[in-house]
Amino acid sequence: MLLAVDVGNSHTVIGVFNSADLAQQWRISTAPKRTADELALLFGGLMQFENLSFSRNVHGVVICSVVPLVTERLREMTARYFHYPPVVVEPGTKTGIPIKIDNPREVGADRLVNALAAFEAYGGPGIVVDFGTATSFDVFSARGEFIGGAIAPGVQTSMDALSARSAKLGTVELLEPRNAIGRSTAEAMQSGAVYGFAGQVDRIVEMISAQLGVPPVVVATGGMASAVVRQCRSIDHHDPWLTLKGLRVVWERNA
Repeated sequence: MLLAVDVGNSHTVIGVFNSADLAQQWRISTAPKRTADELALLFGGLMQFENLSFSRNVHGVVICSVVPLVTERLREMTARYFHYPPVVVEPGTKTGIPIKIDNPREVGADRLVNALAAFEAYGGPGIVVDFGTATSFDVFSARGEFIGGAIAPGVQTSMDALSARSAKLGTVELLEPRNAIGRSTAEAMQSGAVYGFAGQVDRIVEMISAQLGVPPVVVATGGMASAVVRQCRSIDHHDPWLTLKGLRVVWERNA
């Protein structure tokens, strides 16, 4: 089985593939201070709940990370417990996605993997809207080239900033509100977040589509997508595990 790990700034998504099938997946908080041994214990415990063996079932590890310290710990964990190096998405790793921007080294590994997974599944041109710590718009051409995109503050990041800077606005659960006109402070905040971010997505997709000149396929992913995606007119597909699926493709091209 293949262990795929997508490390974001807020959450880490873990998946186990049995051949091409995503057999199991988990989402945990990203904690840069965890040691390699703690990560092994955590991963092993999650797999044990599904009657999988951390040491016996895993034959490969592929990693995509935007947190360098966690990347280092995962390399150490793989070497110590599996006795081979992981495939890490970084400069020099074969993805099959040509990078057509001013400075290719600036592109986050997760953005490349998202574009790869969406192109493999749906063709191009396309846009991946990743609802994470930031909301990123990753654009790829009809030939599968990564050609850039847009980055905006994430939904939860913006809500946390609003609560922190406003004495009378507390933290609210991000749910789809009953009405656009909120009848309480919490509902008003939910309305502003859900409908506001949905409108942001639709407008940015509209502008990118106009520049592409042809209608792109638009795929949503990321931990915060489920709260907003139903209100977006421009989203064609919602795939919560898109990045993990892209990591499997990277593994096949590098193992």
